Amino acid sequence: MTTTPPGDGRTESRRERSDLRLTRLVKRFGSFVAVDDLNLIIPQGSFFALLGPSGCGKTTTLRMIAGLDDPTSGTIHLGAADITHHRPYKRPVNTVFQSYALFPHLDIFENVAFGLRRRGERDVAGRVTAALELVELPHLARRKPSQLSGGQQQRIALARAIVNRPQVLLLDEPLGALDLKLRRQMQLELKRIQTEVGITFVHVTHDQEEAMTMADHVAVMNHGRIEQLGSPVDLYESPLTTFVANFLGQSNLLTGQVVGHGPMLAVDVGGQMLTMPASRCRAPNDNVLVGVRPEKILLTPPGAGGGHGPIGGRNRLTGAVITDASFAGVSTQYVVRLPWGQPVAVFAQNLDVGRRFGPGSVVDLIWDAEHTFGLAGDAHAGESVEDVRVGAGIG
Repeated sequence: MTTTPPGDGRTESRRERSDLRLTRLVKRFGSFVAVDDLNLIIPQGSFFALLGPSGCGKTTTLRMIAGLDDPTSGTIHLGAADITHHRPYKRPVNTVFQSYALFPHLDIFENVAFGLRRRGERDVAGRVTAALELVELPHLARRKPSQLSGGQQQRIALARAIVNRPQVLLLDEPLGALDLKLRRQMQLELKRIQTEVGITFVHVTHDQEEAMTMADHVAVMNHGRIEQLGSPVDLYESPLTTFVANFLGQSNLLTGQVVGHGPMLAVDVGGQMLTMPASRCRAPNDNVLVGVRPEKILLTPPGAGGGHGPIGGRNRLTGAVITDASFAGVSTQYVVRLPWGQPVAVFAQNLDVGRRFGPGSVVDLIWDAEHTFGLAGDAHAGESVEDVRVGAGIG
C-alpha cells in the first residue's frame, strides 16, 4: 500500500507526471535492513520532511533518491520516469549537505555558476544573479566562502542547488552546523525560498522543531519504516504510536482501563476517573495508554475549581506532588509525581511574575478532555520524564 500525505487532491495524471514515488523500497547492508519496504508519495511542489532518530533510515532513503546508493529492491519514480538506476548526474535532483561543500578557491558567483558552466548552459550571469537575489545575497557575489558566515554559506549552497532548476531538492540535515538562533532564522528562510521557487523539497532531519516549522507534511521514520505520516499539527495532536508521541514533542502516557463506552470514553487511571473522545483513542481493546501533552496541563492548588474527577469537560488528577521545577524563560517546567509514583511533565507558561509552585507542593492536574488521546495499552510507554528532560537539555 502506498502512503500519500492526506489532503492530496491531485489527479492521477498530475501524480504520474511530477510527484516523487518510492515503491517497496528496500536497502540492506549485509544483514542490516536500513530501509524496509518503504512506500511513499511526495507531492510535487511540497516541502516534505523525513524525521527520525539516527539510524532510522531517513538519510539512506535520501541517498537512494539522489542516486548515491542503489536500492536492494524497489523503485523510484519522478513523475512517469523510472529513475531507480539512473546515475546521480542524470537525475533532475540536487542535494544540499550539512557541510555546504563550497569550493574555497572560487568566489561566490563562480560557486553558484559552477554547474551551469560545466553543462554549457546559456545566460549563466542572469541565472546566477537571480539565484543570489532569491537568497538575498547578491552583494556578496565576489567574496570567497571563507569570508561568509555559516548562515550565508548555507544560503549560497542553496542558491548553487536551485540555479540548476532541479525538480527535487534534497536537504540532508542542512542546518545542523548552525547555532540555535541562526538555525531558527534559516528555517523561515528555507520555507520562504521553497514557496517562491515551487520546487519539491525533501528535508532529512532529526530535529522535530525543524520539521514542524518548515514542512507541509512529515513522515516519522523508525527502524526503516514510516510510523506515521501527516501534517505537523496532525502528528503532534493525534499521534498513532508511542514512538511518535514521544519523539515528536513530549507526551505523558498513563496506564488506564476503559470502563465506559460512548462518544466520550471513561477511563480508570490509578483509581481516578478520566474521559477522552472515543475518536482519539487508537487502542484495540480496553487496555489503554492515556496521553496528554505537558503544555496542555494546568496546575492548581488541591480542590481549586471544586470536586474530583472530570468536571465540565475537563480531566483532573488529584494528590500529585511536585518533585522538580525548572525556570525556562517562557515557561516553568515541572516534574510532578502522581499518587501511584509515576512522574509526569507539566509546562506552565510564565504569565504572572513570581507565581510558581515549588518542590514538595501538593497540586491537582487539570486539562481539557478533548486534548486527551489514547494509544495501545500493551505498547511501551517510552522514556521516563527524567530521561526526556535530560535528553532535551532541560535538566
